[in-house]
Amino acid sequence: MNKHKTRDDDFLKRRKHLENLSDQELKELFWSLADKATQPLIDLAYKNTSPAIERSVLLRMGFSSLEAKDLVEKVINHELISKGAGHVVYRLSKLQNISIREAGLNLINNIGWQEVKNSFGVKS
Repeated sequence: MNKHKTRDDDFLKRRKHLENLSDQELKELFWSLADKATQPLIDLAYKNTSPAIERSVLLRMGFSSLEAKDLVEKVINHELISKGAGHVVYRLSKLQNISIREAGLNLINNIGWQEVKNSFGVKS
C-alpha cells in the first residue's frame, strides 16, 4: 500500500515559456529574477538598523560598551538613528576636526548635536 500520493508532473507545461530561450537569455532571466527576489532583503538591510548593531559599530570604533549604549540612546533621542550612530560620531569629528573618540565623548556630554543635525539637514 503506497501512502504517498504521486505528484502530477507539470514541468513540461510550466517550462513552455522558456523553451525558445538561448542559454544566455536563460542566464539573464535567472539573474533578473534573482535580483528581483533579493532586492527587498537588500532594501531592508540597507534602510534598517537596530540599537544592537549600532552599539557594535561604536564598540569597533573604540568606545566602551557603556559609552556605546549612551551614544546609541542619544542618537535615537535626537532622531538620527537612520544615519547610523557611527556615522553621527564620524560626522561630528569631521565637522569639528577632532578625533573620533573626542567627538563621541562630546556627544555623550551633549555637545555638538545641533551641528550634526544641521549637517544632515535634520530639523530640531
